[in-house]
Amino acid sequence: MENVMRNFFLFLSRNKILTRSAKKYGLRFGAARFVAGETIEQAVAVIKDLNRKGLKATVDYLGEFVDNEREADKMVNNCIKAIEVIGREKLDSQVSLKLTSTGMDLSNDIVMANMKRIMEKAKENHVFVTIDMEDYERCEKTLRIFKQFRSEYDNIGTVIQAYLFRAIQDMKDLDEYAPSLRLVKGAYKESPQVAFPNKPDVDENYKKIIRMHLLHGHYTAVATHDDAIIEFTKQFVKENEIPNDQFEFQMLYGIRTERQLELAKEGYTMRVYVPYGTDWYGYFMRRLAERPANVSFVLKGMLKK
Repeated sequence: MENVMRNFFLFLSRNKILTRSAKKYGLRFGAARFVAGETIEQAVAVIKDLNRKGLKATVDYLGEFVDNEREADKMVNNCIKAIEVIGREKLDSQVSLKLTSTGMDLSNDIVMANMKRIMEKAKENHVFVTIDMEDYERCEKTLRIFKQFRSEYDNIGTVIQAYLFRAIQDMKDLDEYAPSLRLVKGAYKESPQVAFPNKPDVDENYKKIIRMHLLHGHYTAVATHDDAIIEFTKQFVKENEIPNDQFEFQMLYGIRTERQLELAKEGYTMRVYVPYGTDWYGYFMRRLAERPANVSFVLKGMLKK
């Protein structure tokens, strides 16, 4: 049943008609639990509150299915605005972005020019940028673009998804770049030809890439809400005398808030992924797909309205 629900919400997340419709109705139907608002000002208020509680942040202006240069330019301008605000307000926050939102599906020239604008502004404001990983068909291109910018900038990282068979080889290929990586399980629906279909296999591969990246001495962001993976990481760094400043935990805004605070109080770096914007639908659907508890929360919220 859980797999059926997951597949259903992942299917909905890719529906362009529903994505456009969702923009008209704002953050209703429980989405506000997972999205910090529609404007950077609303996101800043959330980040300031997180910082006061000892939590770091990474902010993401949501956007999917960018299919024209004008829309890509709008996405880039919003990303640059977020970087400038982080710098001006001295927020303890990074920025995350999807290459499709900056024009990767339009042309290589467009995405490279847009990323150059973003990275120059990020460098100027001392803001770290993480390139989010998307679905499998865009994985190779995303890593290629990351390598090009990593060769020029220190303040850039990307994401490796444990459920892909290629994850370990990708990390070996990236090793010479001494990358800062966010390691995740993966949130897209992929073919069993390219991804592990069963959770135990994903979990085991996840542990492998965590061990691999930490032992190679690279900065590691373990992005998970899974207590078993969190405890594994804590034990592994202790046994291998890996300092706390070489890794961090990351979780999504609105999910396991108390656990986030607990980890910060234990002395671990805890970063919260804070999305904002009007194009929230695809992100929201993937959050529902990930955890059945999210669905029940939304249904309760709708019944109260």
